[in-house]
Amino acid sequence: MIPKAIPLKDEAMFALAMRHSSAAPRPVTDSYERLEFFGDSVLGLVIAQFLYEHHQDWDQGMLSKAKSSVVQERPLAEVALRIGLDRYLELSPSEEATGGRKRPSILADVVEAVIGAIYLESGLETARWFILEQLHSDLMRISSGDVNPDDHKSKLQEISQQLWRQTPQYRVIREFGNAHERRFVVQVALDDEVIGEGTGRSKKEAEQAAAADALAIIESHRRFTSVVHDRFE
Repeated sequence: MIPKAIPLKDEAMFALAMRHSSAAPRPVTDSYERLEFFGDSVLGLVIAQFLYEHHQDWDQGMLSKAKSSVVQERPLAEVALRIGLDRYLELSPSEEATGGRKRPSILADVVEAVIGAIYLESGLETARWFILEQLHSDLMRISSGDVNPDDHKSKLQEISQQLWRQTPQYRVIREFGNAHERRFVVQVALDDEVIGEGTGRSKKEAEQAAAADALAIIESHRRFTSVVHDRFE
């Protein structure tokens, strides 16, 4: 049975959105991964349009920070728990045993998969309604000016724009582990120069780790430069 909060009728589509790759006979086609990929883009579009239309005095940097504070793991995982998606997750026994049902990265993924499923069944307007309804409190929070996300990707993007006027690019360079214990290795680069690397149980988690690594390197370099400058000034 599909939760009432989700405007979706296709039971098979909902089941697919709830199936983790660890429980899928064919991880790519029989799990939520492709729906998640699609839903992530729909989510980003809807939030970007909302912010663009409702905050006409915000510049690109402010809009980017605001979007990042909503389109991230924590708010999406909270949505999943609030509407009870954790109860519908289909996981392998090993993933279940290691806490997968409450893992924020998985919960965030299934919300994006549900968004993708809603769009495919009913179109953009229905998906937009669901997104804005479920993320209403977060959108009100940032409308009050609280747009300081605590995620490393947002911090790295802000610093990169300020110092070099560039946007960090993330790429998966390696995957390893069994289907139900997959790990991703991600590198982050500026102008094709790798500035950080991280590993995680999901691509989002690995991207956050890579951004944290890059921030640590940048901070270390800035401190070194400052010390040298002070010493020889």
